[in-house]
Amino acid sequence: MKKGLIGKKLGMTQIFTDEGAIPVTVIEAGPCVVIQKKNAAKDGYEAIQVGYGRKRQKRVTKPLQGHFKKADKGLFSVLKEFRVESSDEYELGAELKADVFEIGDYVDIVGTSKGRGFAGVVKRHGFHGGRATHGSMFHRAPGSIGASADPSRVMKGRKLPGHMGDQRVTVQNLFVLGIRPEMNIILVKGAVPGSNNGIVLIKESIKKA
Repeated sequence: MKKGLIGKKLGMTQIFTDEGAIPVTVIEAGPCVVIQKKNAAKDGYEAIQVGYGRKRQKRVTKPLQGHFKKADKGLFSVLKEFRVESSDEYELGAELKADVFEIGDYVDIVGTSKGRGFAGVVKRHGFHGGRATHGSMFHRAPGSIGASADPSRVMKGRKLPGHMGDQRVTVQNLFVLGIRPEMNIILVKGAVPGSNNGIVLIKESIKKA
């Protein structure tokens, strides 16, 4: 059975072991409710759709209210789909909690990176910039971005100033150091993309599996 949950990044702390202090990210994993099951015969693949985070009725469209009514477990603010080996292993309306993972598991976590707005090439791409001396007039500029006569255009993929962050980011092979089932808390070694209280997807590691 493949494992997957929707969670919320609560923040970072550290755990003290014989090896020293280990930085960990605290994630509230679930509870998630199975809203829909998909199978190979009808949909072409095996998957389950799960909901996370309660939502008020007036903020949910009527088509979505009808969709949630099939599971009869209330309304949710986040809907995500996870591929599974067989959707028959799950019951409609079943709750998935943090205890689906175990200490020692490796997980891939997907989040949305912090938005930095419009940024220049030094901040966005790590350009060194020009001399910092007086009168230089070339401190944080990108410099030449292409030729003039040929090809008479800026080539695709050129690193330039622009919108930075606020993108889907996946971090692979994070080690599960601790689980608090009564609080639906998972402690993961290292950093997780996104800001505190941001929504993350926790999936069984592909490469380690």
